[in-house]
Amino acid sequence: MGGLETAQFNALVVVGLLVFFYGGTFLISTRIGKKEENADGYMTAGNNIGFGISAASMTATWIWAASMYASATSGYTYGISGPIHYGLWGALMILFIYPFGRRIRAVAPKAHTLAEVMYARHGRSSQLMLAGSNVVGSLISLMSNFIAGGVLISMLSPFTFTQGVFAVAAGVLLYTLWSGFRASVLTDFVQVVAMLGAVAVIVPFIFLAADFPAAFETGAAHLTAEQGDFFSSVAFMEQGAPYIAAVLAYAIGNQTIAQRLFAVKEDLIKPTFITATIGYGAMVIGVGMLGVLALYLGYEPVGGDPNNIIPGMAAEYLPPVLLGLFFIMIVGALSSTADSDLAALSSIMMADVYGQNVAGKEKADPKTMLLVGRITMVVATALAVAFASLQLNILDLLVFVGALWGALVFPVLASFYWDKVSGKAFTTSVLAALAVFLPVRFGWISVDGAFGIVVDVLSVIGIGVVLGLMVFGFFGARAAKIVGAAAVVVSAPFAIGSLHEYATLCGSLVAYSVSTVICWAMSVRRREGFDFGLIAQRTGDFDGGSSAAAVPVSAAADGEARVPSPAGDADGDPEPAGTSAK
Repeated sequence: MGGLETAQFNALVVVGLLVFFYGGTFLISTRIGKKEENADGYMTAGNNIGFGISAASMTATWIWAASMYASATSGYTYGISGPIHYGLWGALMILFIYPFGRRIRAVAPKAHTLAEVMYARHGRSSQLMLAGSNVVGSLISLMSNFIAGGVLISMLSPFTFTQGVFAVAAGVLLYTLWSGFRASVLTDFVQVVAMLGAVAVIVPFIFLAADFPAAFETGAAHLTAEQGDFFSSVAFMEQGAPYIAAVLAYAIGNQTIAQRLFAVKEDLIKPTFITATIGYGAMVIGVGMLGVLALYLGYEPVGGDPNNIIPGMAAEYLPPVLLGLFFIMIVGALSSTADSDLAALSSIMMADVYGQNVAGKEKADPKTMLLVGRITMVVATALAVAFASLQLNILDLLVFVGALWGALVFPVLASFYWDKVSGKAFTTSVLAALAVFLPVRFGWISVDGAFGIVVDVLSVIGIGVVLGLMVFGFFGARAAKIVGAAAVVVSAPFAIGSLHEYATLCGSLVAYSVSTVICWAMSVRRREGFDFGLIAQRTGDFDGGSSAAAVPVSAAADGEARVPSPAGDADGDPEPAGTSAK
């Protein structure tokens, strides 16, 4: 690691790079600032963002420093298939969002958060459940990005990890606080262009400096049999499969994604998500290959911490100019997601907590909402800085949050397509799924014997649910049922009896299966239906615009918003993704 010592920047250079980056983004945000800020613009930028900005923002939000570090960790842990599992499935999940996104926008064209829509659909319980999960998820995401920034600065400068965390947190808050979501999406465009350009230069340079391809020939001895196998079952079961399930949950449950879905022009949803799919896959897989290279080189990350692989490799092989470019790339990646998390948290507190539950839709004051949003950003930043001192493993955090959101995926999606789903079914199914997920994921109960078989059976059902939902978005309910049932039948002989050995994967799959089975069972015989047209009336602008807030949510015993007449298919099935709101 002699290269690390000689390649470190002095304090003045690091301060200069941070001032250049955050000062530039702050100047950009001031150009779009408004004297009389608009609460709706602060949350969703008027639902009118164009293709270039929206595609870049979606890509930048999905590509964060944690995803780069985690992809490299995956390559270092599992070999060449690791970054493929991480980047490919993550990219495809972006693609799978868009058919659901079109339905969500058709039903709630002026909404600000998914939780706000759940309030209009079911009532307060499901809204707060979804909002609460997003608060936890966004705080963990924010903390992960601050960890990545602290690691980077501490390794490449005289500053400590804690000082690095404070510097990044202050920089992100500086340019996001005033203009909120609009500042986030506009700076995302600049950041993603810089990131893509940096990756195109830096990754090939490191490979050449490390004597590629000779390093892959001479370094094969450092690999285990599983690491050398592109089709490694260990890599798939421990990385690929859990990430497929986790990222689908991220796609549906994450407010940072939903916020961009509500902000982009409705007719640009498809090209936006397709472009983000390609950009994410290319960049994350490319950076993850640095972890594979480190594995072949026999590289030992500083302190044995896999979070140190990327900054350590950069310091080892890059000259000062490119190391500075690398520094900006990682800071840009973590900032683009951190500002999205702040914008998401502020929107949740503005729309779901203050707007719907404290003041009420009709009485909410837009100026007070802005104050709530800005205070939220400050408090969230302080909490994330405090939690970042724990220096938890980023890859574990990502998979955990995704699995946690798996409990919400079916109830949320079914609520947009199936008029029979009730608020009681939503709440019960999510709580039950969490009650099963936590002991399975953390091994609180032994999975040997009969309980292990039960976990395997639930996990097999979860496989069918995940694959069925993926197909449903594009091809409708009939194809989803066929694929889901086939997945259960095919996987059962191989999975039952052994799948419980993979706690991370099983935890995620049982969250999907339990929530799906209970939500379906509690809804299928329900006679009363929901008129989806009411959602658009019950959501909308807070600044005195289009919202027909006078239509109240029914105070039914189970919190469900109801109308007398059913609005679903005769057989009670969810409708295909292209079906318009009723």
